[in-house]
Amino acid sequence: MFVLCRGLSGQVRSTARLFLRTYVPGMALPRPVVICGPSGSGKSTLYNKLLKEFPGVFQLSVSHTTRQPRPGELNGREYHFINRDQFQENIKQGDFLEWAEFSGNIYGTSKKALEEVQSNNVIPILDIDTQGVRNVKKASLEAVYIFIKPPSIDVLEKRLRSRKTETEEALQKRLSAARNELEYGLKPGNFQHIITNDDLDVAYEKLKGILIKSQMPLAMATGSSSSVVNSFLDKPAASATTVNSSSQD
Repeated sequence: MFVLCRGLSGQVRSTARLFLRTYVPGMALPRPVVICGPSGSGKSTLYNKLLKEFPGVFQLSVSHTTRQPRPGELNGREYHFINRDQFQENIKQGDFLEWAEFSGNIYGTSKKALEEVQSNNVIPILDIDTQGVRNVKKASLEAVYIFIKPPSIDVLEKRLRSRKTETEEALQKRLSAARNELEYGLKPGNFQHIITNDDLDVAYEKLKGILIKSQMPLAMATGSSSSVVNSFLDKPAASATTVNSSSQD
């Protein structure tokens, strides 16, 4: 846990502050965190808790999509909403780090969106599917790859049905996609870390622990410091509301 780092020795804490960084020659950039999991696994609930508990430290990299905005969604907040022709033109120009098509709509992470988050000296979170993960890895992005899985496909189906937002046909498509994502996500070597989200609070603590431990070798090799991680470790965490795991996104 990050909060436990405040009780460690000065030398250990100095090393811990470096964990969440990617270093390139001449420039230090926050290291992206790729979080992947089927719809209903609870991945967005987990990273939203992270964003709430540590404001100004993490930021979601806003994806682009060709789908229509849903009620309450704002352009540039939930997604960058663009039409299919513009999306395909951007693909041809090499503007996307990754992209994938699902249910007739295209989703993708632009290089510019990621760079904008990093330029703010905050740690980017990428919420992408397994197809997107494959493409990001081809781009050799130095990131932490985390897969969030439900306790079982039956639990996943129960969570999706409890939303009551989709037709039976759409729900079956999501379940089919979930099975494919689970097959890829659980294959050894595809992700550095796998978290089973059967208890939201336990899964959240595991996520926070991973975000320190996974960065240690890189941080120890650089000898540089990070004001982002300093603020992450040193300030008291804001209280986070417990969310019922059966209603996770």
